[in-house]
Amino acid sequence: MGGVQGSVAEGFEGVREAFVRNFAERGERGAAVTVYRHGRKVVDLWGGTKDVDGDLAAGDAPWERGTAQVVRSATKGVAAAALLLLHQRGALDLDAPVGTYWPEFKARGKEGVLVRHVLAHRAGVPALDRPLTPAEALDPDLSAAVVAAQAPFWEPGADHGYHAQTYSWLTGELVRRVTGKAVGEWIAAEIAGPLGLDLWLGLPEAEAARVSRMGRIAPPAGPGGLRIRPKRNVAEAYADPSSLTSRAFGAIDPAPDENDPAYRAAALPASNGIATADGLARFYAALIGEVDGRGRLFTPETVAAARTEASAGPDRVLVVPTRFGLGYMLHGGASPLLAAGSFGHPGRGGALGFADPESGTGFGYVTNGMNKGVTADPRAQALVRALREA
Repeated sequence: MGGVQGSVAEGFEGVREAFVRNFAERGERGAAVTVYRHGRKVVDLWGGTKDVDGDLAAGDAPWERGTAQVVRSATKGVAAAALLLLHQRGALDLDAPVGTYWPEFKARGKEGVLVRHVLAHRAGVPALDRPLTPAEALDPDLSAAVVAAQAPFWEPGADHGYHAQTYSWLTGELVRRVTGKAVGEWIAAEIAGPLGLDLWLGLPEAEAARVSRMGRIAPPAGPGGLRIRPKRNVAEAYADPSSLTSRAFGAIDPAPDENDPAYRAAALPASNGIATADGLARFYAALIGEVDGRGRLFTPETVAAARTEASAGPDRVLVVPTRFGLGYMLHGGASPLLAAGSFGHPGRGGALGFADPESGTGFGYVTNGMNKGVTADPRAQALVRALREA
């Protein structure tokens, strides 16, 4: 296994120590973590291997500085930035009905769904009456039509529940209706390109060799392990195929092969973004401040919208209490971040990206060893605790 490489600024040695312990104690196989502080990179670490499941083509190839990874739901933070930037530029009204831009969406009681409801997981359509196949999910016209025809599961705006998969088609279609461009194309042109991010929603073929394979890990139980006994009601919700929890996460069935080049080349804004740790951290750093002389993405007013609580309490899908701003998870029990004012998004299985405006921090962690948890992965949390202590 490749050893830990990279550097940390003085005072951030504890983050390196936590990263090393993730490999020794928490089953880490291949990963990277990057932290920016006031636009300056203060942590840049990587280690392990690019393969987690014995793939002969990858073998034990070492994780390198530029290795990228599918970040699952951490992609949602990038998709949210697209909508918030369109609002910031005057092209999208957060208080307008979604049907203003997407008339077909007004069907079956969804006339009152506002754009801000989509961002705050209050739209009421976290699941589908019939799951989409992977091929259907990657077809933007078909998937948008299915979501537009879906009846809500609760009165839109009245409650919240994590839109695990449908967030892809809700945000992607709004971007397409407003800009005329596919969401991945717009993000490349307006966010990733100008900021020089190693971050893609729709992986170019030329970058395919940089991406590590994904696989599950089963680390040993114990104080440093990942085996956390969930609360009974949470476990039952995930185990019950008829629950809204299972139906929301199973809106694509069967689950797509995340190592499939065709899947990686497509754009699902809820789940299949690909990034390096630096790309994810630099993205969040750029939301709140300048990075390498490049201007910030969000105005202070947009930062306030992103991190002002819009949903809180028991989540109809995740079951546990969650907190959301507009498009971002907020610091709390379900997703602990750096501090009370932090906002960001985890990816199911491990990845995490966030910004903390008060300390000027942008954080990105990516891993190829997928844990079963949805939020608060112990490896990411060990790094966050070390950063907080620094």
